Amino acid sequence: MSEPVPTRDHALATEGTHDRSGGESGGESTGTVVVAGLANLGIAIAKLVGGLISHSSAMLSEAAHSLADTITEVLLFVALKRGNKAPDARHPIGYGRETYFWALLACLATFTLGAGFSFYQGVQTILVGEEQGSPLVAYVVLAVSFVLEGSSLLKAVRQVRGAATKWGTTPRRYLAETTDTTIKAVTFEDSAALVGLVLAALGLFLEQITGEPVWDGAAAILIGVLLLLVAGSLARANVSLLIGRSVTPRLQEELRAEIAGLPQVDGVPVLLTTVIGPGQLAVMAKVDFADTATVADIEHASDEAERRLVSRYEGVRYVFLDPTPGDGRARAEVHRPE
Repeated sequence: MSEPVPTRDHALATEGTHDRSGGESGGESTGTVVVAGLANLGIAIAKLVGGLISHSSAMLSEAAHSLADTITEVLLFVALKRGNKAPDARHPIGYGRETYFWALLACLATFTLGAGFSFYQGVQTILVGEEQGSPLVAYVVLAVSFVLEGSSLLKAVRQVRGAATKWGTTPRRYLAETTDTTIKAVTFEDSAALVGLVLAALGLFLEQITGEPVWDGAAAILIGVLLLLVAGSLARANVSLLIGRSVTPRLQEELRAEIAGLPQVDGVPVLLTTVIGPGQLAVMAKVDFADTATVADIEHASDEAERRLVSRYEGVRYVFLDPTPGDGRARAEVHRPE
């Protein structure tokens, strides 16, 4: 039997927290989340002070942005810990999908707290105006925040690039398809934070030059739009995984070919895959065995199929085979709601 060979689609389906006890990748994701959380908390406090001194709506919006990111990191930390719990009698396939529930709550925190406050501040500033304060402190805070956010982003980018290189894919594709939504969230949020800082600095500068607070208000609204885009993108990914997303068509065909290549197997008419947590996958298939296959042949082939898939595809946790050639739809039609 050949050794497992990583492919691009293996990464897209299985890269993440590879073992339920918190393996190497899980520890790396936890470290990334902790670093980002601590950085965001300090930055939120600094931005709040700078916003109050400079009377800048964009700075206060950035403070809310960083506070929302801090809450997000706390929820992502909970997601990592809860999702790694071992299976039990009530949850036989484990708690992996709970990771996506907490990650979805993190998206809602960004949506409601960060974006909501930014829109409120921006609209109020444009309609009512604001008293200009000293911008010097705000510029210093923005510069320091940029360095801290950049450091956090670099750690996340290094993890993403390392994983993408390991699996022979691009960082962009890895982020688009990986089941490890915690590192995806940190990368997106830190990137948005850097863009938000630039917007806040630009709004503050234009207000200082023109004397018009509308620029500061517009910057706050743009920060809110940015947060909405990030929250929406992450929410879609988490909802898809929470429902139970399949793997890529290419990987499904690889899994089908592995089973179809077994002795006494004539075909695999139905193969279903579902992600059950970061780096965790369940495979279910209807198998058409040869008419000459004995019960012993079927048992041996089923055992060999599980052994091959688990050993060659590190994300596979469960393999269920049904030795019937049907398409699996007839019985479903009987119970279809009126």
